[in-house]
Amino acid sequence: MDIDITGARVFFEIPINFPLLGRIQISETIVVSWLVMLLITGLCIFLTRDLKEENISKRQAIAELIVETANNFVVGNMGERFSYMIPFVSALFATSLVSNLISLVGLRSPTADLSTEAAWAVVVFIMITSQKIKASGVGGYLKGFTSPIAVMTPFNILSELATPISMACRHFGNILSGVVINGLIYGALGVASAALLGLIPGAVGDVLSKIPILDVGLPAILSVYFDWFTGFMQAFIFCMLTVMYIANAADGD
Repeated sequence: MDIDITGARVFFEIPINFPLLGRIQISETIVVSWLVMLLITGLCIFLTRDLKEENISKRQAIAELIVETANNFVVGNMGERFSYMIPFVSALFATSLVSNLISLVGLRSPTADLSTEAAWAVVVFIMITSQKIKASGVGGYLKGFTSPIAVMTPFNILSELATPISMACRHFGNILSGVVINGLIYGALGVASAALLGLIPGAVGDVLSKIPILDVGLPAILSVYFDWFTGFMQAFIFCMLTVMYIANAADGD
């Protein structure tokens, strides 16, 4: 299998040359991303089956808690007028969180591929820009690049473009660093285990030195931070930045 610059393995190529696109590659990121979407869809179907108004099940109680939390998060940070953003922000958080945590089962997290965060950031950037145009009009939006003086226009344009880039790189960098650090720890503990158990003389030492015993325990503890805590926090931060940028854009800031 080939490796692209993001580190995601290429599973296969569609042998058709598309204009301007070339060959279409189906990478590990694409496959796992579809798996993440299937998991989220299946969970939503499971939680929303047989909804009742009275004597609700624990499953429905969890579903209502999730919906209420999403409502409070969006409305509390953006205002009631942005209630239509609740499904988008919820889907963004769920996709980010599940993508971050899927590495716990041995799959490569799609968010460890910069192209994933870049796509999310582009969508958010388009929404931010549309809110600014809606608030100030096309003329007012373009005029904003000349504030406070015209000579600042290039810097204002760079600042505008820096928003999606910073959002994508922040999320990507934190998730990828966790993947790399965990990989280094596993490798170091495997070498240490082989060296330590290799000191046992005879056939027993030869056999035990091939078993990475030290890989059990410490990586699981570190996973609580690098996978669970960091995964949740990065999903939360990305969504928080999204709602704040969009709300500020609508206010003309």
